Amino acid sequence: MIELENTDLNELKKFSSRANDWWNINGEFKTLHDINVARLKFITRNIKLGGSHVLDIGCGGGILTESIAKKGAFATGIDMSEESIHIAAQHAFENNLEINYFLSNAEEFSNKNKNKFDLITCMELLEHVPNPLSIIEASKKMIKQKGHIIFSTINRNIKSYAFAILAAEHLFNILPKGTHKYEKFIKPSELIHWCNQYKLRTNELSALKYNPVLKTCSLSGKPDVNYILDVISDD
Repeated sequence: MIELENTDLNELKKFSSRANDWWNINGEFKTLHDINVARLKFITRNIKLGGSHVLDIGCGGGILTESIAKKGAFATGIDMSEESIHIAAQHAFENNLEINYFLSNAEEFSNKNKNKFDLITCMELLEHVPNPLSIIEASKKMIKQKGHIIFSTINRNIKSYAFAILAAEHLFNILPKGTHKYEKFIKPSELIHWCNQYKLRTNELSALKYNPVLKTCSLSGKPDVNYILDVISDD
């Protein structure tokens, strides 16, 4: 039985109920499709994916996982939503992609996969779990020496509240209402401090700036709303 200690059941039910929409580019997850190019660009400018072993934590329907696999990586995706894992596996099969998908969380998966991965990605998940540090600790267990771990999440300030909640969920309807809770947002300084506790050294921090009109995402500017962080395990 999977341990649910670091799982918000309301969040799990929310994403599971929307699982059939993962690959609808005009659906509720359309922004993830829009920003995926920028996320992949951030990953590949510091990391060679071909032949590497990559774990995508909180993979959802596999949007990023598939992009990584297409770059020649041996990709694995884990998620706590059975519905999302089913959609991810089905979509990979239909597109002739060899991706290993598992119904699991980071904590449980780390027990049997220590020092296994060259790269671990964890996108837009830390702000949806009760204990973000638990995921960081589990990631540290699974990453190889000199391996990279990449987190993306949302800063906590007035601007992020205005953009990520008021504008995205209520004004432009980019995201379903209730997607985010302001108190769960994480400042870059907090995330970096948490990573330092597990001897994860900051390699690069960048903004993920989304333009809802053009439906594009850039890696420029201050990380005052969405941001992405690359850390390296030195031991």
